[in-house]
Amino acid sequence: MKRVQKGFTLIELMIVVAIIGILAAIALPAYQNYVARAQVTAGLADIRGGVTAVEEIMQRGDPFPTDMRVAAGLAANTTRCSAIAVTVNTPAAGDATLTCTLVGNARIAGAEVRLTRSPATGAYACTVHRTTPVDAQFLPVGCTASS
Repeated sequence: MKRVQKGFTLIELMIVVAIIGILAAIALPAYQNYVARAQVTAGLADIRGGVTAVEEIMQRGDPFPTDMRVAAGLAANTTRCSAIAVTVNTPAAGDATLTCTLVGNARIAGAEVRLTRSPATGAYACTVHRTTPVDAQFLPVGCTASS
C-alpha cells in the first residue's frame, strides 16, 4: 500500500515562519518611517489653513486680534498637533508664524512644524524645529529642518 502525505512537516512550517519573520523585520521599520512622515505632513496641513486668514487680515489692514489662532479659524489642538499657535511678531512688518507641536511617532514627537511669513516677500517658509534635528526623510517637500 502506498502511503499518502496529509499535511506539512515541522521543518516546512518552521521555514515558512522564519521567512515571514525576515519579511516583517524588513517591512516594520519602513512602515514606521512612512507613518512618521505622514504625521509631519498632517501637522503641516493642520496649520496651512490659517495662512489664508492671516493674509486676509494683513491685506485689509485690520488690527490683529488678541487670539490670532481663533481668528485664523484653527483649533487649539488636533490629532497630530498637541498645540497650535499663531503669533504675529511684528504687525507693521507682517511677520507671522504658525506653529504645530507634533505628537505621535517617537521619531517626530515634540517637534514643531512652523510656517514663517517673510515680511519682505510675503512668502511662507516651512521649517521643522526640534532640539535634536528631525531626519530629512520625515520632512514634507519644501520644508527644512532646524534645531
